[in-house]
Amino acid sequence: MPGSMIFFGEKSLQAATVSYVDHFLRERSHQGMDNRLLIPGREVGEKAGEVMCRERLGGLLRYYYAKLHEHHRR
Repeated sequence: MPGSMIFFGEKSLQAATVSYVDHFLRERSHQGMDNRLLIPGREVGEKAGEVMCRERLGGLLRYYYAKLHEHHRR
């Protein structure tokens, strides 16, 4: 079944939970907040830079962002 995960032990379940919560708070837009991120990173709103993809949980969760260049960092 696509999107399913099998955990082998408590440690792998905890790692997946931490990864999901981090994605939920920092990388997932929320409709109830005008599709904004709850905890936006520094890259949010950047228009210049190479488009990057951060994958979590084996690619089940993906976050696309513009990679900040050193001279553009705030």
